[in-house]
This record gives sequence, structure tokens and C-alpha cells, in this order.
Amino acid sequence: MQYEVAVRALAAFTAKRGNLDLRFTPAPTTEQGQGAHQLIAQRRGQNFQTEVALTGQYAGLRVNGRADGFDHQAGRLEEIKSHRVHVDRIPANHIQLAWAQAKLYAALLCDTHELTEIDVQLTYVHVVSLEETHFVETHPAESLQQYFSAQCEAFLEWAEQEDRHRETRDEWARELAFPFSEFRTGQRILADQVYFACRDRYPLLAQATTGIGKTLGTLFPLVKAMGERQLDRIFYLSAKTPGRRLALDALGMLNSESGLRVLEMVSLEKSCEHPDKACHGDSCPLAQGFYDRLAEARQDAADSRHLDQKTVRKIAARHQICPYWLSHEMAQWSDVVIGDYNYYFDSAALLYSLTQIHQWEVGVLVDEAHNLIDRARSMYSVELSESALELAIHTAPPKIKSALKPLAQLWPNLFGSQEVEHQIYPTLPHNLITALQKAITQITNAIADAPQRQDGEYMRFYFDALAFVRLAEEFDDDSLFDVTLDDTKPLRVQSTLAIRNLIPAYFLAPRFEAARSCTLFSATLIPPHFHRDVLGLPAQTQCIDVPSPFRAEQLSVHIARDVSTRYRDRLASQPNIVRRIVDQCRHRPGNYIAFFSSYQYLNQVLPSIRQQAPELSLQIQREGMSEIDRQRWLDAFDGSHPVLGLAVLGGAFSEGIDLPGSKLIGAFITTLGMPAKTDFSEALQARMQTRFGQGFDYTYRYPGLQKVIQAAGRVIRDLDDQGTLYLLDDRYARPENRALLPSWWAC
Repeated sequence: MQYEVAVRALAAFTAKRGNLDLRFTPAPTTEQGQGAHQLIAQRRGQNFQTEVALTGQYAGLRVNGRADGFDHQAGRLEEIKSHRVHVDRIPANHIQLAWAQAKLYAALLCDTHELTEIDVQLTYVHVVSLEETHFVETHPAESLQQYFSAQCEAFLEWAEQEDRHRETRDEWARELAFPFSEFRTGQRILADQVYFACRDRYPLLAQATTGIGKTLGTLFPLVKAMGERQLDRIFYLSAKTPGRRLALDALGMLNSESGLRVLEMVSLEKSCEHPDKACHGDSCPLAQGFYDRLAEARQDAADSRHLDQKTVRKIAARHQICPYWLSHEMAQWSDVVIGDYNYYFDSAALLYSLTQIHQWEVGVLVDEAHNLIDRARSMYSVELSESALELAIHTAPPKIKSALKPLAQLWPNLFGSQEVEHQIYPTLPHNLITALQKAITQITNAIADAPQRQDGEYMRFYFDALAFVRLAEEFDDDSLFDVTLDDTKPLRVQSTLAIRNLIPAYFLAPRFEAARSCTLFSATLIPPHFHRDVLGLPAQTQCIDVPSPFRAEQLSVHIARDVSTRYRDRLASQPNIVRRIVDQCRHRPGNYIAFFSSYQYLNQVLPSIRQQAPELSLQIQREGMSEIDRQRWLDAFDGSHPVLGLAVLGGAFSEGIDLPGSKLIGAFITTLGMPAKTDFSEALQARMQTRFGQGFDYTYRYPGLQKVIQAAGRVIRDLDDQGTLYLLDDRYARPENRALLPSWWAC
């Protein structure tokens, strides 16, 4: 077997040493780096050859790359690095890595030109002062060849192991049988369509109700495709923790010791062992010596195969390294990666970046994909607050403080004439962007010149400002700019500025393009063209609506034609709503959930329910509930006694929870689910109307009814379930709304 690796990748794998250090260090841009290399070439003269293509062989490993420069007459190879900070602040492990690259190039050069020894020069060029700093070593060709062989040996051992793993994995996947004697109703249709989408390279929108086994029905065909060498990696993306758990369970049914290497990725907040410490070796013990211990931890993780959060944490603890960054390392060595949407769709998405770097063929599965629109909007939105600027100035060192003060002086004058709390502006203020850019430049220079690497609260504002300016460069009709005033401050009114994305299609389209296939699945993708348009899915996207396994007689659906939950009618509607809830709970005792449009509406109805039915055991959703509180809320629905839950539509209990059988026998939905009319939603409607010709539907109707169907889906979970659903609003009777409800509902 022949393997191939670039010099840079070889050095990064074998020669990284020292601490993990996530403190920000200003780095040159690509253009600045290219300019530095061109400058050096001009300074060196005509004997200096640039971009020297080199190739070498060690056993079954082919190594290639391009050395920055070689002066044949002087017998000197040069590795050129550009930098913005003082050379004394370049981390030792970065210099060590640069030397490793230089020595590998030197070994290849000696072999190519049959040299007995060579001068190796590491040159650092400051991109502002253009000052050069040189480090020179002379190496015999024999010692360089020994170094080259040692690095290749270390990499080749890993490469051969990975190749054996892929061969075993693919053979196992080809022989893999479905883990049950038969598919559920609709599950086989879904699995076939996911496989065809991968085989024929097109995205798929799959609407499939709860109960058919969507998780297994999407993973199984892609694992089979992987066995046929159609895929290098599978990414399973979920908006919430329960989705990750379902994927891990499904893969547990499929997997064996000789099968897949599965990795669960979680956020830094959930995996950090020392949240009171910063991510660098001077602060966190798990960052200290991280790269010195990474190789053994990586091997341990590769051998473990099933890398859920708990396992990664145990392995990291054994080797005393950070579990979060160990999981990042294992992302490039795992067959299936399970994580949040942001790992592939965010602007700095790790999995998307790895896909681009390695040119992988990837299959992307997007669980509960109806959530992706709102999540993507938040990924490409940013806020800057005046209060955050004041905190940054208060905590910053002198040079950064002086860079921020002009911005603080300008800020109050920008929107002093605004009389309303919230206002949308048609364009971004040019003087604000100019001031931000100037402040960013000055702060970057101050950080570069500082004797120590920066790590403080003021850096948050700096990063937010960077994000704001980046989005400002992309600003168009797909986003809006707004200003919110805060009059609760003791001295004066302060403002928060925001760029808010309306249509994320522009940002997401390259992500869909990079995948061999991308399947977005959910019980509520109504109508499919809404998601295709807003998410930026290509024209060749296929859409399927998988037949439901449920029967109309399983769910008794009641539309209250005498109830209006429009905002103006809510007070008058409360007696009718309370009467229906109480009557049903008494007629058929059991567990129910009533969903309301807001916490305010829930709390308005609550006293009447308590007064009319004091015997009911209530579980009330509160704002800001922790994961433990939410689990306790759900635990009350154990079937031991009747419970009525009061919850908010679109919240934690309206989707992603599983209460089968007697744990939940009915639901009341006291709203059409449509977003409240705000400046943002009205601006969104206007933009949707201009872009797609369906402003009201794209802004209000479709997102609202998706929430309704998700909440109603909590009632019927299995083929034997029986339940009742009350849709408490006369608008459900309208044809345009009924047409969007599941076809198997009899209402």
C-alpha cells in the first residue's frame, strides 16, 4: 500500500510539542504572508530559488512539499515564516514545528541533490517592520536522513493502522445487516432514499413522522455506502442533546468491535474540566504539556472506538489532557462524528474545514432539521453593546484602552436622535464601521507589541467587533441592522447594535455543496420549498414525505371553532380554554400537556386552572430551567398519577422529548404558534415577500404550524399509543392551515 503525505502534515503529526495555548496571537493575513515571501526572494538575489518542489520516499510512504527557498551556491535551505508579534513572543512549540518542517525539506533536498551537508536557515519576517530574524543550523545529510526516517516511521505506523481500520470497517459495513428482523413502516422508504441521495450525489429533504425510526433509518444506509467506498466520513448533526443520544444508541445497535469509530462532540462549556481557568498552559494543568501527551491519548482513543462524551473524558483524564481538544483531534480520525449543527454550518465550523482540507466525501445528516433556519440565522448574526465597550475600556491595558476610547466617544452621537426603543436602519453607519476597523487595527498592533499574550475580558469585545466587521462586509438585503436602546442604566441611555441575518442561504450553500450528500430530516418540513429556499439548498434537492405508520383512529383531534387565541382575544378566550382542559382531564384521567404561546399567557391561565380543578397535579414550565429541572419536570410523567403539564410552545418540552404510552395521552395547543409581530418579523416578512413572494407564509404560517405539529407529536410515539389532541383556535379550521397538518390526522 502506498501512502502520501505533505511535509507540513507530517511535521504537524509527529513534531508538535509543548502546551496547548488558545490565547489570541495576531497572525499575518494570507496576503501579508505571501508578500513576506516575495520580499525575501527579492532580497536574496538571482541564486535564490523559490517554491522548490521536493519528493521523497520512505518504505510505503511518499512525502512531498515545496520548500520556501534554496540558494544552491551557498548551500542553504531557507524556511520563511511571517509574524506580527515580537519574535521573542513566538511560542517555543511553534518554532520547534517550523524547524521540523525545515529539516524535513532539507533531508529531501540533500537526497535530491546528493548533498553531504546543508545549512538550514529559519527566517522570521515581521510583516510591519519587514525586519528579518535568522536562526541557522548546519546539518550533515546523514543526520537529516535519520530524522526524516524517524518522522516517517512514526507517521507510517499510524497510517498503516488507519488503513487496516478502514479495510476492516468497510468489510464489516458491506456485510452489515439491519439490526431488526424487519423495517418499520416507512423506515425502509426513508433508508432507500437516503442511500440513493448518497449514491447519486444530491441533497434530500425528508419529512417523516416520529415513530418510524428516523435516526437508524438515516444512519444505516450511509454506513452501507461507506462500506462501498462512497463515503469517507458521516456527520450526524443535531440541535439538542437528546438527538445526539439517539444517534449514539442507533450506532450502538449497528456497531461492533470491528466496526466504526464513533465520536460525540460537545461544547467547551459542557466538557471543560476547569471552567475557572483559561485555555493555556500557564493557567490550566490540562493544557500544560498537551502536545507532549497527545500521541498516546490519540492512540488510546483510536483503540476505544466508541468515543462518547463519557469515554473521551475518561481517556483524557488518563493522559491528563483536555477532553474538549482531544475530541477536536479525534474528529479527523473518526468515521462517524455526532455533534451540534455549528460543527458543520457555522462560519468557523471544524467539520466543514476538515472536509475542505482533506477533500473528504462526506454524508451529512441533519436531525430535526426544522430547527436549522433559526440556528443558522443566529450563527450569522452578531451584537455589539455600549455597556460591553465600557467594560472593555475599564479592564483593558493602556494601549488597548486608548484604541477603544475614540469609538466610545463616537458611539453616543450615532443614534442620539433615536426616539423609540428599537429601530431598524436601512444601511450600516459608515463612520461606525470605519471607527471599528481603526480600533481593531490598533488593538491588533497593541496585542502584537505586548510583552505577554493577551487574555482578558476586553478581548470579548475585540472578537465581537471582528465578527461585526466581517458580517458588515457581507451585509445585504438578507440581513438587517438594528439599534436597541436601554434606558435602565443609571447615568444615560445606552444602545446595542446588531446585524441580524434573515435568510442564511448565502452562507449555508457552500456547506451543502461540499457534501456528497446532505439529508435534512424532521417530522415537520412543511412545505419543503420553504426550507429549500431559506437554507440555500440547490435546485437538484429531492423532497420526500414518508408515509406515517400511525392511523387516524389513534389520535382524536378536536378543533375548537369557538376559540380565538389572537392577541386581542386572549383574555376572553381563557374561560373556554380552561373548561376544555379541565373537562378532558376529568373525562379521561391521565397525563396531558397544555402548550401556550408565551410564559405570560401561561401565567394568565394558571390561576383559573387551579381554581376550577384544584385536584390536578400541575407541572409548570418556568423560564431559565436547568437541565436538572427539566428532567425533574419530565420525571413527573411516570404514569403513577395523573399530571397536567403547562408549557410554552417551541420550548424545551414541545419537541425532542419522548413520553410513550400512558406517560402522555393528550395535548392542548392554545395558539397557532405564529411568531409575535415585531419590527424584526415585519422586516422579515417584507424581505420574504420580495424574495419569494410568500412573505406571510414564510415568516408566520409555516414556522408556527411546524411548532404545533412538533408539540402534537409528543402524544403518539408508538404504534399502540392512543391519544387526544385539542387545537384551541378557530384558525385551524381554515383550509390553508388544515392543508399543512399531517395527512393522517382526522380533523
